[in-house]
Amino acid sequence: MIRKIRVNELNNYIDKEISFSGFVDAIRDKKWVMFVILRDNTGKVQMTIEKSDENNQKLLDIMNDTSVDSTVKVACKVLKNDAVKLGGIELIPTDIEVTSRADTLPFDYNNLDGVNIDTRLDFRWLDIRNEKNMLARSVESCMIEGMREFLYKNKFTEIHTPKLIGTASESGSSVFEVKYFNDKAYLAQSPQFYKQMAMAAGMDRVFEVAPCFRAENSNTNRHATEFTSFDLEFSYIDSYLDVMDLEEDLLIAGLTKVKNEYGEKILELFGKEVIVPTKPFPKIKLKDLYQELHDRYGFDIPKEDIGDMNAEAEKLTYQLAKEKFNSEFMFVIDYAATKRPFYHMRENGVLQGYDLIWRGAEITSGAQREHRYEELVKNAKEKGLGKDVEFYLQFFKYGCPPHGGFAVGVDRLTMLLLGLTIKETQFLFRGPNRLNP
Repeated sequence: MIRKIRVNELNNYIDKEISFSGFVDAIRDKKWVMFVILRDNTGKVQMTIEKSDENNQKLLDIMNDTSVDSTVKVACKVLKNDAVKLGGIELIPTDIEVTSRADTLPFDYNNLDGVNIDTRLDFRWLDIRNEKNMLARSVESCMIEGMREFLYKNKFTEIHTPKLIGTASESGSSVFEVKYFNDKAYLAQSPQFYKQMAMAAGMDRVFEVAPCFRAENSNTNRHATEFTSFDLEFSYIDSYLDVMDLEEDLLIAGLTKVKNEYGEKILELFGKEVIVPTKPFPKIKLKDLYQELHDRYGFDIPKEDIGDMNAEAEKLTYQLAKEKFNSEFMFVIDYAATKRPFYHMRENGVLQGYDLIWRGAEITSGAQREHRYEELVKNAKEKGLGKDVEFYLQFFKYGCPPHGGFAVGVDRLTMLLLGLTIKETQFLFRGPNRLNP
């Protein structure tokens, strides 16, 4: 396999002849020397072309005819030079090949102040070249890697469920309908039903990282019509507290890996500290939360939201978590069953589940699921659900262990970690008014 040497690996090649490829980040043509800054997604390196060496004239001609953001392939020697600010390394070229030439850019991605977000999204492949945006991609990948590693270590199986489904999933609303040959299908809101099918099959512990779709005409800084969800489900639990306990471990694993690998860079570029939480996360009953928000902040939940949360309540819950518990996270429990899906287990009308609030937003709704067939049928009827869930109910007719699970929005996690909006966070944003690029 042809392997590209990356900027962050150049220390391993001091005094060696190598081939290096990357973007031209800047050209500084001085009287006696030309400095060319090259970059890849791991960093930048200086290439030095001495004008006093007659053999370098061809290289100087090539670079004089090359625009910033073109890509090059350079045959060079890697030298240690403590005077060079970029890592104390410089490349001394013997040959330069321009592999692509860049036209004039529509905006300066190094200075996005004043650049309209829609213009940035129209040219998202240029927008991502911004150092902060490139870091966001690496951070998100690192966090998912840490969470995946934790689940693999704990004997979870990664599954891949269909996104084209024959009936409207979960609530039966807010789904995208698509033509499917001579029939119609829907884009899945979540893998929830299929995760539970895996429990009925006896798989015990499963997870999936995959797209989900919501046909909601929401134009906020944290909603998207397509997003990436980190879903898991596991069997033989005693209560929803077991689900909360697992989510604590999962988030600690993901954030620990991010802090170790990118904590300093995140602080430098985003001014955000990666705070790894400790167990247990504080939890509060919904009715007690309402009282705290009233007493501390004069906030009363609107009548239409009683039994649930809204955006303002989530922001104040984070403030409460910081002030009262010195915690970044807060579990909220004891929701009204009427406000939650029919497949969540209930006990005396109280939902056996929770929301998890982080940095002013809900990142998870988790629960112990109802695994008893008769109870599920009753709950579905109460919600007015009929044929849309018939196939799902069949999973529980032939034995199914007690189980629970949750989903975490990958995009929202990254957004909150770095202090961005969802449009800036997603690799390619999808919302009510955007289907391209």
